[in-house]
Amino acid sequence: MRFILMLCLLALVAGCSHAPLHEKDYQRWWCERHGGELEHRLQDKTRVDCLTKEYAVEVEYAPKWAESIGQALYYAQSTGRKPAVLLIVRDKDDERFLKRLRTVAKEQGIKVWTVRPADLD
Repeated sequence: MRFILMLCLLALVAGCSHAPLHEKDYQRWWCERHGGELEHRLQDKTRVDCLTKEYAVEVEYAPKWAESIGQALYYAQSTGRKPAVLLIVRDKDDERFLKRLRTVAKEQGIKVWTVRPADLD
């Protein structure tokens, strides 16, 4: 009986814990809130993470900030929309990548938004 009770308690605790978030989770969360199209497919079979009326948005983790710039610019050119990046900032260490992205984005006309894990709670 104790064994069954312990199993039930463990199952309850495990069910309450949050699963780790993935890039797709942030993508879906942001795109739904901005009325965009998730995973818009281009003619060359690449996919824009979120396509809104105004922006072609690349969603990326902070350490891959440089890659996000190229993708946002390409998707914008391919769709006729403005380039944008939604940077996933998971911890204080990621702030340095955000600073780098903002420096280049300002020069290239790329809109930058950020999202943190707590935003999805």
